[in-house]
Amino acid sequence: MTSMTAARSSFSPADRPQLGLRERKKIKTREAIRTATYALIGEQGYDATTIEQIAERAEVSPSTVFRYFPTKEDIVLTDEYDPLMAEELRARPAGEPWMDSLRHVIRRAIEAMAEDDPEVLRIRAHLGVQVPAVRSRMVESMSETGRLLRLVLAERTGLDPDGLQVRVYATSLVGGMMQVYLYWAEHGFEDDLLDLVEQGLDVLEHGLPAENP
Repeated sequence: MTSMTAARSSFSPADRPQLGLRERKKIKTREAIRTATYALIGEQGYDATTIEQIAERAEVSPSTVFRYFPTKEDIVLTDEYDPLMAEELRARPAGEPWMDSLRHVIRRAIEAMAEDDPEVLRIRAHLGVQVPAVRSRMVESMSETGRLLRLVLAERTGLDPDGLQVRVYATSLVGGMMQVYLYWAEHGFEDDLLDLVEQGLDVLEHGLPAENP
């Protein structure tokens, strides 16, 4: 991995590559479907919201919804931040301690998501706690996030991305961050999410405290 600076952030729309018309239309359609879904869930709840209703609100066909999102759970959970986080990790200086890189990139991702739409962060976390199907899909999606993390970690360390150590580490990190997210919702979003993330990363870096504080 070459030494690079992170002066340009993948999370900033101004710094992302310019997309062609076709890709811009795809993004617009995905966002219309997501927006319609969140609005309907807010109005009538998750279970009462159907794909047909989502399609009508987004002004697309049900088949178009399914073409972009295989399940209703995917509409709620899918975003573009995992690959952007991988890009950001690759852009960190080669000599930077791994945990410092992670802290920087995870913080930037959360800040970007909160800037885009802070309410979406809360809706997703709330649904993950309250709706078994969403929570189950959240767990399944961890495998893809973990795979991306394993590839970046292997590039940084020279270890086998399919090796036991890398797999255990990546799964622990992704699972830990999911638990931070759910904890935030379970406690009524009272705590600062970034503070909770730092606490979670401290546990992963240093282990459990010897006793209750």
